[in-house]
Amino acid sequence: MTEKMSYTFYPGCSLHSTARDYRESSEAVCAALGVELVELPDWVCCGATAAHATNEKLALALPLENLSRAAEVGRDVVVACAACFNRFRVANLAVRNDRVVRAEMEEIVGRPYDGSLRVRHILEILLHDVGLVSIRRHVRKSLRSLKVACYYGCLLARPREVSIFDDPENPRLMDDCMDAIGAEPIEWPHKTECCGAAYSLTNPDMAIRLSGDILFMAKEAGADCVAVACPLCQSNLDLRQRDIERQRNEVLGLPVFYFTQLMGIAFGLSERSLGIQRLVVNPVEVLKRIAEQSRSPALR
Repeated sequence: MTEKMSYTFYPGCSLHSTARDYRESSEAVCAALGVELVELPDWVCCGATAAHATNEKLALALPLENLSRAAEVGRDVVVACAACFNRFRVANLAVRNDRVVRAEMEEIVGRPYDGSLRVRHILEILLHDVGLVSIRRHVRKSLRSLKVACYYGCLLARPREVSIFDDPENPRLMDDCMDAIGAEPIEWPHKTECCGAAYSLTNPDMAIRLSGDILFMAKEAGADCVAVACPLCQSNLDLRQRDIERQRNEVLGLPVFYFTQLMGIAFGLSERSLGIQRLVVNPVEVLKRIAEQSRSPALR
């Protein structure tokens, strides 16, 4: 029997509130694949996005408070939220590469930490540690003919020093994952364009314009739905889609799934366990197509 892979899991604020469906689907998929996510006790907010825009020391101290606690456990830290992941990796680099910063942060946080803990995104864990072979083996429902626009956003790809991708301009991890579960990842040019989430409150018109550009490009490229790995991106593309349609006087109707939700559907997990009911853009047509395909005797 294969030994269970175990990681310290940092959910962050979003996955306990507006992005509960991301947490639920991540935990369900990981459980199906034999991956144990042990939530970090007494975690605190990572500071995204307000802290790093207002106070540099606080922007480092908040993620380092979590990382220094996790270091006492010793396991790799897995993060699902792209914003949290970005802040953790940036903080890790800061204390690893600068002794002055490290000493200052140790005084603020109250415990030593040298930046040596591995911070990993859940996408990286599933593709690199679990592997595509195991993912394919767990597929129970065919997603063939479903065209998916894999949208990575800014924070997993930028800055290059913290990116998990070999090619931050044209990442492939999510595409490979969608291919493994039988879907067809489309080629399109907007996979790392900014959705404008940082402008959601200060300049909503800008957020609507940027998100609209992404969604219309995905539709033009032939996508049936969009897959994301970031709560900010999911909220912007899903929640604002009706505003975008009104502004441009054109219907999009593109469901925006977390990539873990599509994995869970392919694994035959219940829609409720994956939080599908929380999506704003109704995914019923996509789900119907998957159900029809799954009745076919051959999986892709």
